[in-house]
Amino acid sequence: MENRCDHITIGILAHVDAGKTTLSEQLLYHAGVLQSVGRVDHGDSFLDTDDMEKSRGITIFSKEARLMAGDKELILLDTPGHVDFSAEMERTLSVMDYAILLVNAADGLSAHTEVLWKLLLERQIPVFVFVNKMDQFTADDGQGFDTDKKDEILKLLQKKLSAEILDFSLPYDCRGRDFWEEIAMTREDLLDDFLKAHDEEQEHFGDSLKPRTMGELVKSRRVFPCYFGSALKDKGIEEFWQEVLALVMPRSFPDEFGARIYRVSRDDKGQRLLHLRLTGGRLSVRDTVSLSGSQRQQEKAGEEKITQLRLYSGSRYRIVSEIDAGQIAVVCGLSGGLSGEGIGYEQADLPPQMVPVLSYRLQGPDSVTVSELLEKLRILEEENPELSVRFEEEKSEIYIQLMGQVQTEVVKSRMEERFGIPVTLDEGEVIYRETIAGRVEGVGHFEPLRHYAEVHLLLEPAERGSGLSFKSRVSSDLLATNWKRLILQHLTEKQHRGVLTGAPLTDVRITLVAGRAHPKHTEGGDFRQATYRAVRQGLMQAENILLEPYYSVTVTLPTTMIGRVLTDLESMSGSGAPLTIGEETSVITGRAPVATIRNYAGELAAFTRGRGRLQLRFDGYDLCHNPEEVIAAKGYEPEHDLGNRSDSVFCMHGSSVIVPWDEVFSHMHLPPAEAVQKTDAGAAFGKAERTSVGPAGEDELKEIFERTFKSSWDGRRPEDENAPLFGKNSSLPVAGQRGQGDEKYRQKQKKNPVKEEILLVDGYNVMHADPGLATLAGQNLDAARDSLLDILSDFQGTRDGKLVVVFDAYRITGGREHRQRYHNIEVVYTKEQQTADMYIEKTVHEAGSGVRIIVATSDRIEQIVSGGQGALLISSRELWRQIREKKQELRREYL
Repeated sequence: MENRCDHITIGILAHVDAGKTTLSEQLLYHAGVLQSVGRVDHGDSFLDTDDMEKSRGITIFSKEARLMAGDKELILLDTPGHVDFSAEMERTLSVMDYAILLVNAADGLSAHTEVLWKLLLERQIPVFVFVNKMDQFTADDGQGFDTDKKDEILKLLQKKLSAEILDFSLPYDCRGRDFWEEIAMTREDLLDDFLKAHDEEQEHFGDSLKPRTMGELVKSRRVFPCYFGSALKDKGIEEFWQEVLALVMPRSFPDEFGARIYRVSRDDKGQRLLHLRLTGGRLSVRDTVSLSGSQRQQEKAGEEKITQLRLYSGSRYRIVSEIDAGQIAVVCGLSGGLSGEGIGYEQADLPPQMVPVLSYRLQGPDSVTVSELLEKLRILEEENPELSVRFEEEKSEIYIQLMGQVQTEVVKSRMEERFGIPVTLDEGEVIYRETIAGRVEGVGHFEPLRHYAEVHLLLEPAERGSGLSFKSRVSSDLLATNWKRLILQHLTEKQHRGVLTGAPLTDVRITLVAGRAHPKHTEGGDFRQATYRAVRQGLMQAENILLEPYYSVTVTLPTTMIGRVLTDLESMSGSGAPLTIGEETSVITGRAPVATIRNYAGELAAFTRGRGRLQLRFDGYDLCHNPEEVIAAKGYEPEHDLGNRSDSVFCMHGSSVIVPWDEVFSHMHLPPAEAVQKTDAGAAFGKAERTSVGPAGEDELKEIFERTFKSSWDGRRPEDENAPLFGKNSSLPVAGQRGQGDEKYRQKQKKNPVKEEILLVDGYNVMHADPGLATLAGQNLDAARDSLLDILSDFQGTRDGKLVVVFDAYRITGGREHRQRYHNIEVVYTKEQQTADMYIEKTVHEAGSGVRIIVATSDRIEQIVSGGQGALLISSRELWRQIREKKQELRREYL
């Protein structure tokens, strides 16, 4: 471990083409890190090392450089400036101590620069402002900068950003009385000292200020130093850098271990790298850390060991054995961990504000399967979480979310250069969202055999841009704390979808207002089902609203064309007004939907002959300008979306019954927690006689158990003996079902092959579906079980994949889950109070990407639950038919 020192991270932020990378080069040169200054246009800059960055002349990925200043180690973070890569920039904010905000003097204050200022304000990051490209505005003698232009820009910054932005560009002893008065106004004690100095006619109040005092003012965001210069011409850079070194102050860190991940990448050997800042304690090679990771990483993530620690500076790095708090490092050897995740005492980062608003359909060559394409895209998604890779199984199509056109080109380049896969993207479509207009209470009930949970949620509209929030107001006397926490966890783990177009739900406050569990028959999965259904049932009642993304618009154009642009904005369902009107050039500001204005830049450039410039800034979601048209085009049918069910499952007279969402009110076990009567269905709360009064009692459960497992019931009632198990005439849900003759499904599997197939067999259910084994089970259950395993073992020898038999140990007191190998199959005996269908449901829910689950059972509710979660279904009778057919084939072939 090297000698300890203070580590200070300074990020450089700017709008594209403001000269950010050029400034970084100059700062590193003046700090002695570089022997010569590189140029972006020459492709030799120290930090823009990626081939795409060199070819495009823009920063795409955030990178760091290190330098020493006395006992301080300063880490410069160069961030992307282009709007399309603003998500990459935003992720670095969580690890910054200070920020240098670059302003282009030639362009003034851009809309994107205002967004950056708001992000820095939200995170309370101290800021130095540097106005670049002042060489374009020189004084008459050519030796300095135009004073009038400096004053104009400073006033604009103070008006638009903060009145506490002060001109620090003059030498310390040349700063006048007005400057020191502004400094004194930031703190009461300083104001007293300033007035005292004025009374005593002291010339320089600043002489009495200690450097540490000025540093504290900057660190506490009471003042924002502003400097003027030219990075390209190396004017004002040395003075600016010396001031920064004098004013920055290290922060203190706790002894408790904590870290913040801000980026995931891979080196040239494909090794996964976690870029993080240590915010507490120490970290050494071979230490183990606990990471959660994404859903598809769950099996790999957990306690993992660090194999290497790297300290990068540009493209070079050195390996160290240990780092201490404050350092930024790259960690190797961890398969889990995502951007924005906190480790140790650190919590998850704030949700990003710079979010993609466009979705693109991605296609690869015919020689590459969909599963292979998804695997590569998931790697890019880890590095760029905003991609939000989505696979629509029904269409066998892949969609990704991007910020704009430049990012689409980068994705295509990355796929071809890194994986050798050329891909194409369509023109993209707007990402819509949904919310509600009023309060509504949603109810979810889940009570199949030996399960029980009921959840009541209050859904209320929230402020635009607030997203989803969750809380509970249920007393622990009415619902145990562990169940309340579990319900809130289930609310946050899923992206809830609206019922108009299936778009993500947003701007809703969801409050747990009531719930009920059974002391013996409730498991975590029961509350998952009840919670999801409660949200959906509430949305089915509510007055739903479609939202679309909007851009804030700034147009700089010839004054003679103001009328044309204002008319265009109105025709695009937007609005606008002149901000400034000059003799030759004017500026219009406004707002318009992304869907209508996203391609306007080309049209503007055409009719202004290149003199018009359009700046677009994401301005949140608001009411959709054409909801009827969008809803009709989507053709979404909420009641057919079996991944988001609004109905409930009740137990009545010993049978499980699916109750539609609009009839749940007359069956629920708890009274309504809120008097919400928005619809006829809502008015039914508490008025209709309930036909189910609570969870099944022990006697009833015993009766159900005996009937279920001592018969060959396969989901069809006796009078429906000839009813088909699968197909259009089946009463089972369509999603998740696949019969032997499903040609459409087989064609889909050719395009998207799976890596692993698991056949889950409900042991006792299948056993009692065979008359011979059912009779044997009545005489000797152990013998019947062994016979079934022998038959399934023979059957497994004729097929690929894995076969798992699950036996129900529900009524065995003190039983623990037990696994064993039986020849070529795996046998699972469930634990006490866990049925086979509970185990199967859990396994289906936790199945990772690339795993196909086939469930063999005739338990009707288990078919519904497993099928709704994506499993393929086969009845017990159908399994026996396949076993007999396979046996006959072998006899014909070998006898």
